[in-house]
Amino acid sequence: MASDGPPPPKGNSDNSPAQPTTAQFVEVQESAEFGELRRTYRSFAFPLTVAFIAWYLLYVLLSNYAGGFMGTKLFGNINVAFVFGLGQFLTTFLIAWFYSKFASRRLDPQGAAIKSRMEADL
Repeated sequence: MASDGPPPPKGNSDNSPAQPTTAQFVEVQESAEFGELRRTYRSFAFPLTVAFIAWYLLYVLLSNYAGGFMGTKLFGNINVAFVFGLGQFLTTFLIAWFYSKFASRRLDPQGAAIKSRMEADL
């Protein structure tokens, strides 16, 4: 399929910025600074993930095996299952908001420092 645009320029006129080599990426990955970034991320993400999965499984198990409890009316036509279901959505949004705040405060500065150091080495 032919295009109507001009052909690419001849010669080596690549204006893209220099890219780090694989060895430079491996060096950064093995650095203490990158290890600290990973530890910071994992110390946030893993416990929150486990807590949310436990909360979700509790909801599923209660829905399957505690129908009487989940069907308990709290007010009007609102029962425990409905409140727990809405709680799942609320928890999801709260975790996303909390992660956004955590990342901008703790992860982004560490990542920016690693990136600027890597770009300086080019």
